[in-house]
Amino acid sequence: MNSIARRIALGFALSTASMVPGLAQVSPPSTPTAPADTAHKFENPGGVPAVVKQPWYKGKLVRATIVPALLIGYGAYTFDGGGFYTNQEANRDIHKLFPTFRTRLDDILILAPYAELGLVALSGVESRNDRINVGLVVLKSELIMLTTVFAVKHLSRETRPDGSDKLSFPSGHTAQAFLAASIVHNEFRDKSQWYGIGAYTLATSVAALRMINNKHWQSDVVAGAGFGILSAHLGYLTHRNRWGRKPRLPEGMGFSPTWLPSYGLGTGGGLSGTPGFSFTWQPK
Repeated sequence: MNSIARRIALGFALSTASMVPGLAQVSPPSTPTAPADTAHKFENPGGVPAVVKQPWYKGKLVRATIVPALLIGYGAYTFDGGGFYTNQEANRDIHKLFPTFRTRLDDILILAPYAELGLVALSGVESRNDRINVGLVVLKSELIMLTTVFAVKHLSRETRPDGSDKLSFPSGHTAQAFLAASIVHNEFRDKSQWYGIGAYTLATSVAALRMINNKHWQSDVVAGAGFGILSAHLGYLTHRNRWGRKPRLPEGMGFSPTWLPSYGLGTGGGLSGTPGFSFTWQPK
């Protein structure tokens, strides 16, 4: 009897304990987990800030063409006697200052900026691009300049001030000089602006001498400067290796511009010579 009473008391105690909240082990309700958002996980996996697109007027092409466009536009505006200061007025004022002066120096100075480019490079100043890439840019820019200048010459058919032919507009000498000056400026502007200033001074001298020699009008030389600068800028913009890897010549090889003066004086009292490139190789 006692054992039966103990079992009944024990069962009653256990059932009572299970009904007391403090003694019962009740597991909390589970919160449903929201599904992961995978719709945008590949949009910016590295968390890199988005690049803000610049307005069109701040692009490389606009910055490269704005100055040449102004020069070519002014040349076209003053072409064939137009503008507030006409070709005839400019030609008259120039020959009041230099009535009899004539020289062949303009034929030499067109390549003087290239000579500066070679001398500065040989002196140890590092250019922005290696020599192979500079040479490729020069060749491409020259091709652009020669094609455009001579195409416009044959389309415009403007008579020179001295009446020698109808290939006056634009000035090829000036275009050549400013193309070379632009190459010098682009290659060494990070080192010193004076390299570019010197090259553009030489190019401006060529433009002035072409007018003094009665070979070109003011519209011809201004437009020629624009064509030269534009050709150089397009040569750089279309050059794929400019910011990529820079191929170099094998060790011991090198190219450099040269000028071989001839003995005596050329016709007209000016110096004469032959431009070119020298190739060096030191086998190891």
